[in-house]
Amino acid sequence: MPEAYERHLVPVFFRPFAADLAARAAALRPRTVLELAAGTGALTSALLIAVPTASVVASDLNEAMVTAGSVREPRADWRQADAQELPFEDGGFDLVLCQFGVMFFPDRPAAYAEVRRVLAPQGRFLFNSWGPLASHGFGAAFQTALEQSMPGSAPSFVKDVPHGYCDPAVVAADLTSAGLTLAAAEEVTLEGVAESAASVATGFLTGTPVSAALQDREDAQALRAAVTQRMTDRLGTGRVTAPMTATVYTAHK
Repeated sequence: MPEAYERHLVPVFFRPFAADLAARAAALRPRTVLELAAGTGALTSALLIAVPTASVVASDLNEAMVTAGSVREPRADWRQADAQELPFEDGGFDLVLCQFGVMFFPDRPAAYAEVRRVLAPQGRFLFNSWGPLASHGFGAAFQTALEQSMPGSAPSFVKDVPHGYCDPAVVAADLTSAGLTLAAAEEVTLEGVAESAASVATGFLTGTPVSAALQDREDAQALRAAVTQRMTDRLGTGRVTAPMTATVYTAHK
């Protein structure tokens, strides 16, 4: 999964927003940074370029992601860590960053409370989350293709998890319950560029938990082909582009 994620999804979805978050982080001039849910290091690399003097700890719950990320971006200190039980001292970081990871936390207020604990007194928590599925051209095309190919039994992961935490009022309430104050919430729309619709389909089908719903089915290969063709029909052949919307949040103690 990390290889497919890095190959097909990171360049299209995550690098554009990594550049955005890294620029915002650089404006804060942090000295010590903790990244949560770092994945394979898209934001990590952008951050180390934008703030080369910062000490960066990149963490992820998934050991395979940590292994892949540490190879890809060895300049960071990589740690396997649960965001709800961070193995770091109180007040140790000027900045905590998280790119498209908070949606996966089972208990977000608990994770935010841990962020508050490890933040220095004047520290900041900077993170983003995807908007509604309809605001993501690639994600909407994939989910539609999946539902057309698997009527009544299509996995809802993309809709429910990556795009299921998109209400700023809910995010603000979760932050408040953890003792953090939401300072800003800004909607950002960027353009994703993919080598093909087929590449994006492959990323979703093999680089996300959707893969688990298909792997044991006898018709898995046919379903993957059908989803890929429907995505291509919708997005076009060759190089494809689509708008992607997220909300960027800044919080503090």
